[in-house]
Formats: sequence, C-alpha cells, structure tokens
Amino acid sequence: MPLPTYEQLARRTDAPAGSSWYLFADHPERGMANFAGPHQLRRAADSVTQGLAFNLDYSLDAFDPPMSKARGVPRHHITAKHDQARDDHLDNFHLQASTQIDGLRHRRASGHGFYNGVPDDEIAPRSPRLGVQLWAELPLAGRGLLIDIDGLLRDRGTPLSHADAPALTTDHLDDALAAQGCRLEPGDLIMVHTGWADWYLNATPDQRAETRARRRATGFAQSRAFAAWCWDHRIALMATDTFAVEVLPVVPAGDFHDSAPEDGGMMHQELIAKLGLPLGELWNLTALAQDCRATGRWDSLVTVKPLNLTGGVGSPANATALR
Repeated sequence: MPLPTYEQLARRTDAPAGSSWYLFADHPERGMANFAGPHQLRRAADSVTQGLAFNLDYSLDAFDPPMSKARGVPRHHITAKHDQARDDHLDNFHLQASTQIDGLRHRRASGHGFYNGVPDDEIAPRSPRLGVQLWAELPLAGRGLLIDIDGLLRDRGTPLSHADAPALTTDHLDDALAAQGCRLEPGDLIMVHTGWADWYLNATPDQRAETRARRRATGFAQSRAFAAWCWDHRIALMATDTFAVEVLPVVPAGDFHDSAPEDGGMMHQELIAKLGLPLGELWNLTALAQDCRATGRWDSLVTVKPLNLTGGVGSPANATALR
C-alpha cells in the first residue's frame, strides 16, 4: 500500500498525529532512512563520473567551544607501552559537537514517547533500540543532492546575513532546485548549503562568542510545511551546514509551540521522534558546493557511516560524497 501523505499523517488516530510510527515493515527503527534502498543506491552510482571524493566532516575539534554549551571538545591523549608503539584515546568526546547525525533516540515526542513507541527504559547504553548503530550496520547511502541556498541568494544579490540568524522556508528549497534544474527523487539524501558553518568558523572571536551566547543560528523556520516537504518528498536524510537544521531562536509564529513545550517549539521532536527523519548538522559542504557550481552537477553518491555504537544517541557523520 502507498504510504500516506503528511496531511494524512496529521489525521492519524492509531499513532501520534504527524508521525510515521509503525509504517515501515522492514527495519522499522531506521525510520525514513529506509527510503534509501538498493534501487536508490544503484542509481546513485551513476553520479560517479569525475573520480573525486569529498570529505563532508569538519574535524572533531573544529567548533571550539561547541555551539551547545552542554557539549565539549575532545581531549586527545597518546600513550605508549614502549618506545616502538603508540595508542590513543579521547576524553570528553561528545559525539554531536561537530559534524554529526542525530539518531532517533535524540528526541522524544512530548506526551507520546520515542519513535515507534519504544519504551523509555529501553533508551539506555548498550540497548539496541533506536540506536545509531542501526545506520552503521546498514549504512545510509544513496543519491546525495546538494541544494545551494547560499548560491541562490548570492545570485539574487540578497546574501544571507548569518549574524542575524535568518529563517529559511521551503520556498528557498524549491527556488534553489528550480535554479539548479534539479528534480527530487524518493530516497534522496538532501544536503542544504547555506554557508553558515563556514561563516561561523571564519567569524571574529567576538562574533562567535555572541552567536554562541545568544544561541543564534541560520536554519529552517519551525513549520508543518517543512515537515511535509521532507515527508512528502520521501527523503532519507536532511543534512545542513547549520547548527540545528532549524533556525534558532525559534520563530515566534512557529507551528510547534504547543506540541514541543520542553524545546520551546523546536521541530526536532516532529522530525526525529515523529517522522523518524535522520538529521545531519554542521556538515562541511563548502568544497562540494564549489564543485557543484563549477560542473553544473548537483548529485553525488553519498555515504553516511555513523559509529557502530550500540545504543548511540548520535554520531559523527563520517560522510563522503563521490563524484
């Protein structure tokens, strides 16, 4: 049976409204990652024509200090049993402090629970339920499509002012796709280039400190239209070069103030806990975007291989684009 539209999901009575709970028969706890299957992977192989590989991760300590005040920068230690050997380990390693992918246990739907109704007591270390290892054991791979909102607005003469934390909409996505001459396909791994991470890393210390202190970041406005765009296009991943995918602070007129009071109206609960959408944050898209503009090609074979950590909440993305 065909899957319902987002409008139909919003009318569900057998599960939380706006959720995809229980709709994926195979690998149910992988959520929307299931949209990128064998067919999509085979088609994505046609994108490899140049023989180039692009790293999509920033270093683990690139954001020092991290935007989130609850996270820290890893401390790297090198040890030796004797003069001819070296080992190493990390202290204070927060898996979501730099380029990352949010797993489906990262957010709980207020009043409902974790994705697919997984009980709270099973969201524990070494418990496999909803763990990020589900995207490591069966890696997330397929056609990656870069959507260059930064380039679109620069061409229009209205570049984003990241210091002001502008809110983006689905119109920006659709307009950029039209300008690029691109069409979405089910199972696409979407990568949205806004230029925010590059701006933040090259900003003055005072600008970075103010941005972090005020928790301000470019991103998508909290709206049902955005959730519908992601679900109805059957994407397998939404990754951006921004801090949270969604704009911060939350827009006052956002659609989720009532459904996500603990998060002040953020839509992480809607996207992760209800739809089961993998979210990528702080991705390094600068070089890939430059090559896309130079070649006029916007698709790549993209692989995302989180750490194989049983019960992991999130992970460095370990993402690569092959062209």
